[in-house]
Parts: sequence; structure tokens; C-alpha cells
Amino acid sequence: MSAITVSLLTVRPSFSNPSVLSPCNFNRLLSTSLSPTKLHRSTHLFKLSNGFSSPLQASTTDNNDSITNVTASGSLSTVTVQNVDALDSTLFIIRARNKIGLLQVITRVFKVLGLFVERATVEFEGDFFIKKFYVKTSEGRKIENVENLEIIKKALMEAIEPGDASSGAEVGLGGRGLVVRKAGLGFESLGDHRAKAEKMFGLMDGFLKNDPVSLQKDIVYHVEYTVARSRFSFDDFEAYQALSHSVRDRLIERWHDTHQYFKKKDPKRLYFLSLEFLMGCSLSNSVINLGIRDQYVDALGQLGFEFEVLAEQEGDAALGNGGLARLSACQMDSLATLDFPAWGYGLRYQYGLFRQIIVDGFQHEQPDYWLNFGNPWEIERVQVSYAVKFYGTVEEEVSNGSNYKVWIPGETVEAVAYDNPIPGYGTRNAINLRLWAAKPSGQYDLESYNTGDYINAVVNRQKAEIISNVLYPDDRSYQGKELRLKQQYFFVSASIQDIIRRFKDVHDNFDEFTEKIALQINDTHPSLAIIEVMRVLFDEEHLGWDKAWDIVCKIFSFTTHTVQPEGLEKIPVDLMGSLLPRHLQIIYDINYKFMEELKKKFGQDYSRHARMSIVEEGAVKSIRMANLSIVCCHKVNGVSRVHFELLKTRVFKDFYDLWPLKFQYKTNGVTQRRWIVVSNPSLCAVISKWLGTEAWVRNIDLLAGLRDYASDADLQQEWRMVRK
Repeated sequence: MSAITVSLLTVRPSFSNPSVLSPCNFNRLLSTSLSPTKLHRSTHLFKLSNGFSSPLQASTTDNNDSITNVTASGSLSTVTVQNVDALDSTLFIIRARNKIGLLQVITRVFKVLGLFVERATVEFEGDFFIKKFYVKTSEGRKIENVENLEIIKKALMEAIEPGDASSGAEVGLGGRGLVVRKAGLGFESLGDHRAKAEKMFGLMDGFLKNDPVSLQKDIVYHVEYTVARSRFSFDDFEAYQALSHSVRDRLIERWHDTHQYFKKKDPKRLYFLSLEFLMGCSLSNSVINLGIRDQYVDALGQLGFEFEVLAEQEGDAALGNGGLARLSACQMDSLATLDFPAWGYGLRYQYGLFRQIIVDGFQHEQPDYWLNFGNPWEIERVQVSYAVKFYGTVEEEVSNGSNYKVWIPGETVEAVAYDNPIPGYGTRNAINLRLWAAKPSGQYDLESYNTGDYINAVVNRQKAEIISNVLYPDDRSYQGKELRLKQQYFFVSASIQDIIRRFKDVHDNFDEFTEKIALQINDTHPSLAIIEVMRVLFDEEHLGWDKAWDIVCKIFSFTTHTVQPEGLEKIPVDLMGSLLPRHLQIIYDINYKFMEELKKKFGQDYSRHARMSIVEEGAVKSIRMANLSIVCCHKVNGVSRVHFELLKTRVFKDFYDLWPLKFQYKTNGVTQRRWIVVSNPSLCAVISKWLGTEAWVRNIDLLAGLRDYASDADLQQEWRMVRK
């Protein structure tokens, strides 16, 4: 036999060595690692309400002097693990049929798991080889945890023996959105599909590299072929565009793997609905979360560019304004970081709220044309579109002996999806923010052009596209109120269609709908989602009122930001009846049943009934959207303790008296990753130094440990220095 000693790359996880791999100094070697001590983090199933998985518990069983073996069924391939006192590392012995590229696949498994391969040897036996890997944890210890060893062995066997194509193309490790790529991705049958899968895997069997030279090649490639500029002559903005596409390529890798993992595991998913997302600049946040900022700084420096200068070329995405929108953005960042299987939904506004300029000491507002130069972070999904209906009439039809309502629309608009990957910090999880843009229905455009009515064709196009044109149209006029309501329903209808379509891809009925779906509505703007789900389940899926109502009440949660009763959203009944006639009928039915419930509970207390009714009587009869949300949601969240007290005692006092357990609060805040790690790296370094760990970047509660040093003169001096 011949023996070959192989030198392998050392890869350490994000938090293994604070002095070397500080997120504040951005000296990470690679962002694709997972510490084996973290393999038993909680799974992707999130914990917002009932029906969520508990974290796996790590075993502490000692495994010294143990030898375990795993053999693939019907194969001569084996993975043997030895932990003996004579060795200071764990020995993995792999026997498998020799295949081109298999060594790289095996070493990639160790890399992804955050393990350090101290040395390796290869011995050949005919068509087989025996590879020995001497492996340590990122802390330089043996791997002694039995459960972790089983996970590693399983991942190795899946890598060397992919099995049939129907087994999928991914191995989830430790409950995270981590995927080991192998042949068979996306193909469910053998034969030609298997051959095609093998071909696809051979064409792209590894992740993009993050060393400076590879990054430079990617940037120059995008300058030449994406931006279409000569690589010998491009300016700062063109360099920013190429840099952004290079970073986006790495986001998309994680994004695809995450969604393949979710699709295979079919966990309960969280859908966060908000009309606003104040995302800020994506470049700096993305490279921090990916752990590759330093590499990009080095790569750009050698090309003659400064990272900070290029980052300033990016404008803020004008998708929101104020605290509600910032909460939405930070919520998405945290959901990705904590490995929740979540989606965000919103509107892709063509123009932002406004751009402020000062002329002669006075503020002047101008449109914010934030999309004029494109947005490299979004992916247009022209194949993902849904018809959204407005106006029209409601008719009755008989199906299976029962009467059902059918909405005949008077106007239809297409909702087209634009996806924005959101990376997590210290994880390979990357979730999706899907934004909808309004486009005209092709049918009406074609009819207008065919009849020579070109002006009407243009008008129809403008009427459709204006729905997603402006954030917060002026709603002092009837037309402004109508456009605002159109925006809300357009965004809600497209999102609900997308959610139900995804559920029906893997489920034949709605029996498990409440176990697989949770919807969080951010203030009352998306509250029409409640009525839309009710309409779809009752009118289109024919579930029956009681079953549909039971589902709706279990899947929705509501966050309110309002502190004054006068600020609560109301929609005139006349407007609702004209634009969404079927939805108004459903609201009336819900309110009637709710009023009957109140009569049983409080008797003939008409004053209380009037205050709590979803329908407000008066000079202008209106729908109280907050009351609707409270009646239909299983949780109502305030954004601070003070706000919670206001909800209990003033804003929603009657509802709190009726359902005290519905109400809770989650303190509103911002993510420390963007607002400390990105914004103030010097402060980040001071905090990590005094806490002795970087774990606070993922777990903000650890900042409380600074209280122990509050009176320390050295800390106070360092704190003052970073504030200068």
C-alpha cells in the first residue's frame, strides 16, 4: 500500500477564539463553520406559540477508548471513529470506493462542522482507499460527545454514499439551516434524472471561496459581465455594484440551502407581514453577518478601492419610516440569526416617503427615487405572480348542496415578487423578504391595444403600478384613502396566496394548517390578512365557517404600536364595500357573532358593546381595524412595558377585561449587530474584551455582565475613548 499525507485547511467557528476571530475586527477565516459544541442548538422550528420543538439536549457521556463503526447498507464503505488515550485527537477512518473529488467532499464536511483537521493520510487498496483524519474541535480537544460523533458520522456517510436521488440532497446538522451538498439535488426519480443530478453536482459541487484572490476575481467578473464595464476602467459606483453582486452570490448559496432544508423538513413557518421595512444599507450588514468583511477589505485594497468608500455608494432602501419599519428590519435579522424558518412580506415601493432638502433654512420634500440606479440585492421573480382582485360584486352559487359566495371582481392587478435574502449572523441560515410590485393585468392591456385604445392602455398600467409606487400616500382625500386601502389589500392578498400555495405544495388538506403556519401582523396595516384567509378557506376551499374561524384564530398574532385611541386605524364602510365587497360581508358576520358573545358575557351593556364593536356607528360608519385584529388574533403584543400598561388601562381596556391572557408585551429594540458591530466596531471591541466573549453579538442579554465592571476606572476610560 502507498500512503500520502495531506495538508488541509484549518477552519474555526465564529466564536472559538475571541482574540483571533473577533467580529469587531472582522478577522474570520471562513463563515461556513459550526462549532460541534453548538450542534445541539434548538432546531429550525420556532417558538412563537404552541407546537414548537424543544432544543435537543447534548449528551455528556465520556467516550474515551471507544471505537464505533458505521456501514452503508449494500456498500463496502465504512466510517470508523476511534477515541483512545494515546491520541490527543479523534481519529476518523473512512473506507470508500475511490472517486474523483471525494477527498474534497469529505474535508468540506469537516469544515462546515467547524472541525480542525490536524493531519490526514490516504492509503489505497485497489479500487478503495482508506483515509485517516485526525480531528479536533475548534478548542483543540477531542470530540467526546456521543451525539455529536453520531451526527458527524452520519454526515460523512451521506457525503461518501449519496444513496438514491429520492433521498434528497442535504443533511441537516444539529437542527440548523446547514446543508451538505451532494448529488441528487432536486430530483426524485432514478434513471435520466439521476444522471442529470450527478452532472449538476459535478458542475457546481462546492461553495464560493472567500480568500482575497477569489473575491477579486468575482468582483472583476461582475464588473465585466454584470455591470458591463471594462475591468481596466470602472469608477466607485460601478465597483460598488460589482462588489454587491459578489456578496449577493454568497448570500444566494446560503439562501438556496436554507430553503431546500426547510422544504425537506417541513417545519412550522413564521410569516411576518408588515407594510414597512426600514432595511438600511445591505452591503455592510451582509458582509458582517457572512463574516467576510476583512477579506473584502483586503481584496478591494489590492484593486485600489476602499471598502468604506464603496459602501457609501449605497442608498437606503426606501421601504419604511420610523420605529415600526426599523422593528421589522431588525426582526428579520434576528429571525435569520436564531435559525427560525421565517418569511417576511411587504411592498416594493417605487418611491420612498420623501427626500428632505433644506433651502433658505426651510425643509422641502422631494420624492426619493431610490430605485433609479437599480437594487443589486433583490431578485425579481417574474414567474411568481398572483392576481389581486378589486371592486365587483358578490354572487351565490351552490356546491355539494351548500350555498357559497363568489366574488366577481371588477378590476384585477398582478402582484410580482421581488426576493431579498436576509443572512443570519454566525449561522448559514438565510431567510427571505418577499416584496410585491403591482403590474397591470396583461389581459386588459392586450384588449386596449387590440382595439386601438392606447391611451386607456397607458391609464390602466398607471392605475395598477401606482399601488406600489409611493410609501404612505396622502389619505386626506377619498382617492388617497382608496389608494391606501388598495395597497393594504394588494400586499395581503398576494402574500396569503403565496403562503397557502406553499402549504398546499406538500399538504393535501388543511388539517395541519395551524401546526405549520403562524402569521404575525405588524400593526393594523396587514389586518385584512385575517379576512382574506377567512374568505379563501370559506369561499374557495369550502371548509365551513366554524372550521375556517378556528384556523384563523389560531394562526394570527398582532403587534400594535399605537398609544392613543385616536390614532387607531379606521376604514369607511362605503369605501370597504366598494373596493372589497366580500370582505365587508365577512367582517359583518364576524362582528355579529362577536356581539352575540358579548351579550352572553356582559348582558345588555350597550355602551360596552358600542366601544368593542368592530363596526363603529356614527356620521361616517367605519371598520375599526384594531378591534378586528384583537377579536381574531390569539395574541396581542405591546412594544414595551409602559405601552402594555396603556393598552390594559386605556387603549384596549374593555378587551383586556374580556381576554387578559391575550395581551403581552415584547420590548421593541434594534439588533446589536447593525447598531454596535457595524456602526461602532471600537465599542464592540471594548465590550468583547470586558465580557471575555463575543457571544453577546448573538445573545444581547450577556451585556448585563458589564454591570460587574461599571465602577472600573479602566473600563470607563476605554468607554470614553471610543465615544470621541
